[in-house]
Amino acid sequence: MTTGTTGTTDTGGPDAEVNVFAVELERWRDVRGFSRAALAKVMGYDRSYVSKVLSGTENPSEPFAAHAEKALRSGGALVAAWRDYDADRPAKTRPPAPPLPDPQTGSLVVDHDDATLRYEDGVYRLTQRRHLVNQGAEPITRYLIRISVDRFPGDPERSNQLYSENPLTWDEIDLHAWHGRGRANPMGWTAHHDRDAFKEVWLLFAGEHGHFPLYPGESCWIEYEYTVSEMHWGNWFQRAVRLPTRTLSVCLDFPADLAASVWGLHTSMTAQAMPFATAIARDDTGDRHIFSWSCEDPPLHARYRLEWDFRGRAASDGPPPAPSAVMAALGIVQDSDPALRRVARRFDLPAETEDARRVVTALNSACERVAQAHTFGKGMGIAAPQIGIDRAAAIVRTPDGEAITLFNPTIIESGGEVDEQYEGCLSFFDVRGQVPRSHVIHVEHTTIDGQPKITVFERGVARLVAHEVDHLHGQLYTDQMRVGVEPIPVEQYRGTGTSWKY
Repeated sequence: MTTGTTGTTDTGGPDAEVNVFAVELERWRDVRGFSRAALAKVMGYDRSYVSKVLSGTENPSEPFAAHAEKALRSGGALVAAWRDYDADRPAKTRPPAPPLPDPQTGSLVVDHDDATLRYEDGVYRLTQRRHLVNQGAEPITRYLIRISVDRFPGDPERSNQLYSENPLTWDEIDLHAWHGRGRANPMGWTAHHDRDAFKEVWLLFAGEHGHFPLYPGESCWIEYEYTVSEMHWGNWFQRAVRLPTRTLSVCLDFPADLAASVWGLHTSMTAQAMPFATAIARDDTGDRHIFSWSCEDPPLHARYRLEWDFRGRAASDGPPPAPSAVMAALGIVQDSDPALRRVARRFDLPAETEDARRVVTALNSACERVAQAHTFGKGMGIAAPQIGIDRAAAIVRTPDGEAITLFNPTIIESGGEVDEQYEGCLSFFDVRGQVPRSHVIHVEHTTIDGQPKITVFERGVARLVAHEVDHLHGQLYTDQMRVGVEPIPVEQYRGTGTSWKY
């Protein structure tokens, strides 16, 4: 069993300035399980040179840092550490070990949570490694893990039907777990919950070589691996922070010919979901594309969700697809679907809080997909019926980056001037139409905790919000246009990428 904390580099006496790059390199070497010789080999450097950099006696170069980043897939952490080191900034170290946890969260601290998800021939394989620290007063003999899948996020009825007819099985998962470095010490496990789309498992600090409890003050690596077919797993992977965690890192490993596009959303206990604060790194190596991302000190109960689109599957040798075809491929319901003409079902909040959060997460995911395919200088919005969900929820992202989430919205008052400006709709994106709207609208809506609220929106934001509220009441912007005015082809529109004019 591994004991102690993650390895660090000795850089001199207590007053010596810390070599932040050497510390970070040693940490990621430990996370990936490389010996110094193995790291030197994969980086293409002499072993003695790598050892000197790790010990702080040799100055690393920028190319060395880039090679280390590529080999260890730190999500940009090593490049950032080299920049700090090169700029000769004041000494920087990793944050001190977390304090003793609150009794309600248990005695475990996760020093590093690292996941690698690999897709190949219709199957996802997840390899999860965690460095655990027992900061409690009692030995730990088991560790709970969760395996949860959702083929159709945001549409629970469709997902429930899928897993009811074709449940996730233990044979498909083929779960294996190990303790310590490498895979020499298998861990036993027992099922805690067995559901059609959800499994909880106790990993046991015991195996064929006997018991190896994690005693107070000790630490160890655990690793587990399982598989899920793409029939059961949608294009998403989520990390939920359930224990105090110092570092969280994720790698997605996809075949290059699928031309994956990846984005990330950070959600919390509120309904809001926002893009990652730091970029997802991408490494195109041979026939694989590897996406990596990491963060330090994620807050408890935060959720970090990575999603992707395999654009290579839709590629063709013909002419570029029409804008409406692009939106349809991104999961946007098109105007021929009668669902867009129905009044969306209202949420009973706070009773349906969890359903509301799931819908908003699905809306933000769709927003990220669409934003990668088109530039929205005036802001954008998506209503739940546009992604096939019959619920009264919509999101708006303003040109300034503000995120607005609306549940059960209704326009109760309009005021100010009325002007006509062009609008576009993701559900028929081949045209743009001039729509008269009031400069000021008062919208009555419901907060996530069930409180009624009235919010006033003005000018361009009012137009964006009114457009989405229309969707939730079964209307399209063409219903608001003046008689005799028709939309124009998008090719004739000259306002793409520009802001509203008032």
